[in-house]
Amino acid sequence: MPFTIPSARPRTRRVTAGLATGLLAAAVVAGPGPAVAAPKPLPLDLSTAGVAEVQAGLAARSFTSETLTQAYLDRIQALSIDGPHLNSVRSINPSALAEAKALDQERKKGTVRGPLHGVPVLVKDNIDVAGMPTTAGSVALANSYPAADAPLVTELRKAGAIIIGKTNLTEFANFMTSGMPAGYSSLGGQVLNPYDVSQTPSGSSAGSGSAGATGLATLTIGTETSGSILSPARANSLVGVKPTVGIASRTGIIPISATQDTAGPMTRSVYDAAALLTAMTSIDPEDPATAANPSDDVDFTGALSDTALEGRRLGYVASTTDPVYTAALDQLRAQGATLVPVTVGGSAAPSILTLEFERDLNAYLARLPEDAPMDTLSDIIAYNTANAPAALKFGQTLLTASEAVDLDDPVQESQYVAARDTGLAESRAAIDTLLTTNDLDAIVSNSATVGVGARAGYPSVIVPSGYTEANRRPSGVVFLGTAWSEEDLLGFAYDFEQAVKAWQSPQNLNPSLFRCTSVVPVTEWDASCTTTAVKPGKGRK
Repeated sequence: MPFTIPSARPRTRRVTAGLATGLLAAAVVAGPGPAVAAPKPLPLDLSTAGVAEVQAGLAARSFTSETLTQAYLDRIQALSIDGPHLNSVRSINPSALAEAKALDQERKKGTVRGPLHGVPVLVKDNIDVAGMPTTAGSVALANSYPAADAPLVTELRKAGAIIIGKTNLTEFANFMTSGMPAGYSSLGGQVLNPYDVSQTPSGSSAGSGSAGATGLATLTIGTETSGSILSPARANSLVGVKPTVGIASRTGIIPISATQDTAGPMTRSVYDAAALLTAMTSIDPEDPATAANPSDDVDFTGALSDTALEGRRLGYVASTTDPVYTAALDQLRAQGATLVPVTVGGSAAPSILTLEFERDLNAYLARLPEDAPMDTLSDIIAYNTANAPAALKFGQTLLTASEAVDLDDPVQESQYVAARDTGLAESRAAIDTLLTTNDLDAIVSNSATVGVGARAGYPSVIVPSGYTEANRRPSGVVFLGTAWSEEDLLGFAYDFEQAVKAWQSPQNLNPSLFRCTSVVPVTEWDASCTTTAVKPGKGRK
């Protein structure tokens, strides 16, 4: 019997045809409106194009945002749906082309909203976008539509960005169960790593990583609680920024932990990450963590310099098993940095994720319209249990563990507060004391500092450093700093990036995956791409 996803709850909402179930249909990718003649190829390589190239082309009228958006939609069709089926994009904004056309009209009238005017952006599918379901990859939330854009998306629109669609993710941002593959969700299926499909795309922002690497939009956004931006950025050879908690609003984002959650850029260059972070940054009265944000009006691209490392002192965590990382340390020295070996501690306090998840998820669900399919975590667990073939390939142990927490119980609440406050204090002290004692500007690692930075709520930036000789798998360098040090970290990352120029497209490093797809020039196609299937009994002897 064919497998179907049961409805989460009867609804009266009118939704766009083809998106009623929240599933990505190939017909949607073509965009609204009647069929038109195939457009001329853009004078732009979408596999590498960044904000500067896109804005230059738009300003010169070499193409429009509408044709650019359509080109990305075609590329999504070719790589995420067809071809190698990377499965990195879960849904398309049905208004994307209309929004692009409206921005083109504004540009014609001399109005440019901001640095991202007319630039297509993919956001992770745990971030609210009006008119699209926010699912976290869960079949239980396939028809869960928010009342409005998340404030983060509002900021992007103010800067002129086009929300072209949403990326797939590890279900509930990898807080569904233990042992589930990174990049898997019951609604979206499995995301593939374009550099090596035998390897994990890493999670939970797996779709943002895979889509960003293959140029399915100019920019992509992920979210992180502990490693979910930095790890997939490393796996997919991207620049990833896990900013200070509070630099961008978390309202309207399906949460795990109010203490540790944040959204951040995942891009192919440091400049693009800085431009995107500039557009994301805000103060949101509904998110208390943003109240102390000193970066609301900062243009992070102004911090980028190819001499940012000169005279700086960086602590580094040694690794004897990663020759690409060793070479990266040598390059940092060549750029003028003094490197000091360090050991970074952390916190022995229990994790707070299970303790915060139900509280924070229920607060998000309470903001949804009255006809939302799920009201509480318990509703989701019950739906999953009733529809186990669809929902529970790997189980829901983390959901049920969080449901068992009762923060109204004074004893449990006291234990939670102690774990939260101790974890924050010890993690921050581990970083700040190390920086102060050794007179350091930042700490460098090959990912060893991801956990302590996340627990502290402090910023990290990862930048591609190269690829392993044996199998061309990506490697990256992580810069960790104290609170609100994004400008310094981006400057260091940019200086390193410009010196090594390590990044390469997966089309170059893993060409067999892209062969016979429409994104590869016809002249490069193998003859086998045009052969027909062999009839039974007619095989080669």
